[in-house]
Amino acid sequence: MAEITAAMVKELREMTGAGMMDCKKALNETNGNMEEAVEVLRKNGQAKAVKKEGRIAAEGICRIASKGDNVAAVVEVNSETDFVAKNETFQKFVEAVAEQAVASESTDMEAFLAEQWIAEPGKTVQEALVDKIAVIGEKLSIRRFEKVTAENGCVVSYVHGGGRIGVIVEAETNVVNDTVKEALTNLAMQVAALNPKYVATEDVSEEFKAHEKELIAAQIEQDPKMAGKPEKVIEGAIEGRLKKELKEVCLLEQVYVKAEDGKQTVSQYLAQVAKETGADLKIKRFVRFETGEGLEKKNEDFAAEVAAQMAK
Repeated sequence: MAEITAAMVKELREMTGAGMMDCKKALNETNGNMEEAVEVLRKNGQAKAVKKEGRIAAEGICRIASKGDNVAAVVEVNSETDFVAKNETFQKFVEAVAEQAVASESTDMEAFLAEQWIAEPGKTVQEALVDKIAVIGEKLSIRRFEKVTAENGCVVSYVHGGGRIGVIVEAETNVVNDTVKEALTNLAMQVAALNPKYVATEDVSEEFKAHEKELIAAQIEQDPKMAGKPEKVIEGAIEGRLKKELKEVCLLEQVYVKAEDGKQTVSQYLAQVAKETGADLKIKRFVRFETGEGLEKKNEDFAAEVAAQMAK
């Protein structure tokens, strides 16, 4: 009987996504033969995800779970197709992942996947994911999660487009009522729509500013109208364009989307709400997840996919 080492169990688990004990059992049954162990897991439905690494899971949805007024977590879970993303079984699974995230103390995905699955104790999150892959028959991926806890205030959340975008806004405030929460929800909608990168200009990194200045300088260099202008004028133009850009990427500097006059900034809107409610109101941070951002998406149409499957 071959000795089954921890390294072998780890390798099989990474290959298949199956649970640690299932991997150990399969290796014992096959006397340590890795390929046969994979087949055992596949036959048992525990390795439905095996060999799907090449597939692209860039569809899916975001979901948010909350705990009171001061804790919320947003998750993104991906599928291969939009059809599955709209499936009720998949959506309920993503909701359960969000509930797991809001109760979790994990800060990285490896630890999160190793946690006991709250919805079905005795399983890990990873094992629950593998089971769901077996049921749905597509590659699924818990891509990311983020938990936000307000120490001196509250959090609000907003999900846009059926789960295409999920936003959490954290505020520091001494007043938490319906008016304040409605205002913060309006800002969460603003974050979803205009995708700011920072809360305020003071949060912008020097690296970001330097990079943008380089790009602006290159644009000005190619502008015939700026040819032969004094260095001081060019520097002024660079600073002016950078300032304009920062107003677009910083939430508080943006024009509030619901402003009746089309001029009121988010900062001014917050000041108005603070005055009306007697609150000391400040935006601490926001988290914005957009499904599939940064991921490559399949370029196949359905007919081509069926033809490809039939050709196998």
